[in-house]
Amino acid sequence: MTDTGAGGSGDKKDTEPLEPPSPRAPADSPAPGAESPTREFPAFGEHSPPGVAAPGAPAAAANDIDGVRFDDSPAGGLLSGVRAPTVPDVPSPISARYLFPTEKYRGEWRRHWVHLMPWYIIGTLSTFIMGLASGMLTKWDNENRDTALSVTVIVWLLILGFVGWKILDWYMDRFILTNKRIMLIQGVITRSVAMMPLGRVTDMKYSQTPMGRMLNYGEFIIESAGQDQALRNVPHLPNPNELYLQMCEEMYEPEAVDERMAEPEEDLIPEEEPAVPSKDGGA
Repeated sequence: MTDTGAGGSGDKKDTEPLEPPSPRAPADSPAPGAESPTREFPAFGEHSPPGVAAPGAPAAAANDIDGVRFDDSPAGGLLSGVRAPTVPDVPSPISARYLFPTEKYRGEWRRHWVHLMPWYIIGTLSTFIMGLASGMLTKWDNENRDTALSVTVIVWLLILGFVGWKILDWYMDRFILTNKRIMLIQGVITRSVAMMPLGRVTDMKYSQTPMGRMLNYGEFIIESAGQDQALRNVPHLPNPNELYLQMCEEMYEPEAVDERMAEPEEDLIPEEEPAVPSKDGGA
């Protein structure tokens, strides 16, 4: 019997079973058209700018990264990955007089501005009430009108002076941290200096109200072996989380703090050296 092919021809077709393809051995060289992971890219050419690599070059020359420091050592301290609060490098004149030469200054902080919120409210309300009372007194037809108006202004000025005194008192207050102790300085005319050694701190925590979480302030509660400590409650300290971690690191890992502060900062990108012209005048 004669089979007719798909193309309509009358040629006789002999059908034989097909053998399964043999597995292909993995080749050491990449397949045609595939890019090798170690493929080298050509440079621009003879006229390419000096110091500029070819597009897509896999690595830079060794002399291009000379002087670059790569710190692959494990990060130490409790502040790894945490941004520490910004503090001045040297103590202010207010706190420098209370530090002795052998201790290391770590930072000082004023209380959060919310500490002055009650006095802001008092000053604003007194100004509003004084304006309202003055308007009413000017319309008062009485021989004591001028005296009452003068008393109102004097009382208002006294209230504003007291509010200004509280603002100055807030500015002079300092919470100081060193490698040996914590201090709290208060007062303008009458000064109060409270101190607690870090070695005597047995427990420390901070708490934040919902308003404190929104405005980033908190109250520190510090426990020690003694009784009736002046530094037991310190309210309205700014950046409580960062300050808490910094104090804990100072108590438990002081070596990490010293190492981090003594480490000089180096630029990752070295400054380019001027090209030295060759003898034949080329670059």
